[in-house]
Amino acid sequence: MAARPLVIDTDPGIDDAVAILLALASPEVDLRLVTTVHGNVELPQTTENALRVLHLAGRSDVPVAAGARSSLVHPQPERAGQVHGSAGLGGVQLPPSPAAVDRRPAVVALAELLESSAEPVTVAAIGPLTNLALLLAVYPDAAARIDRLVVMGGSATRGGNVTAAAEFNAWSDPEAAQAVFRSPLRTVMVGLDVTLPTVLGRDGIARFAAAGPIGATAAAILAQYLDAARDRYGTDGVVVHDALALTEAIVPGTLGTVRRDVVIDTGLGVARGQTLVDRRAVSTAAGAVEVAESVDSAAAVAFLVDRLASLDGAAAGRP
Repeated sequence: MAARPLVIDTDPGIDDAVAILLALASPEVDLRLVTTVHGNVELPQTTENALRVLHLAGRSDVPVAAGARSSLVHPQPERAGQVHGSAGLGGVQLPPSPAAVDRRPAVVALAELLESSAEPVTVAAIGPLTNLALLLAVYPDAAARIDRLVVMGGSATRGGNVTAAAEFNAWSDPEAAQAVFRSPLRTVMVGLDVTLPTVLGRDGIARFAAAGPIGATAAAILAQYLDAARDRYGTDGVVVHDALALTEAIVPGTLGTVRRDVVIDTGLGVARGQTLVDRRAVSTAAGAVEVAESVDSAAAVAFLVDRLASLDGAAAGRP
């Protein structure tokens, strides 16, 4: 079976970097484009980080297009340097990529890929949803060609991780999240309900760290995240938010989902960015979202570790 075209919209970010590496290690998908967005750190840094992560895996051929520098309406209140490090990759300095940033804005690059692809395209959005909201507004016909949009963001039952109410990606641009979640796109929400129980432990990290230089570098990037996860979540391991969303994009059906109506709080009060998920009944509305509500965490972590451990062998065999 041919690999499905995949686009990753991202704000690297430690767990974003791991998610990109997971996609590159997965033969089920063909990563055609990476688009970058503001979020964990500023846009120039997220873009540089994306280029360097692709180069680490020997895939500088994958184009990187820079997107939105800021949220649609209100400025993002703060970045996440305290979690990801000031440069976004946990203090690890990756070698620069020989590739240049694509000259097209992210939404143009994404629209052109969608319009030209003969095959259905999956988009994994693992940062703030500003680029996707702009795509819907400026290129609605191209956006309609997205076969499946897998979003890492939100929470139905677990509150937030940046405020008591809001998850970071939704909170970073609530107006964009509202535009996406209320659109007719076939959308899967991979939120804190399934990511928080999915913890990559030290043994798993040690396994791919021993596989070779790519795995060892991925483990080094995760080192700061281990400390942050212990302080924030009380776990002795890494909560792999973005990698879990990529797993669902790579292997649809990994997560148990239920169709729900989802609204984003776009007010300026304490609940700003909260994903309000109506769990009273399964939704039949055309714009309903497939909300991930169950996960086999052990299987998801094993999948991630196996794939990351294979990266060095794949890179060694690449011309």
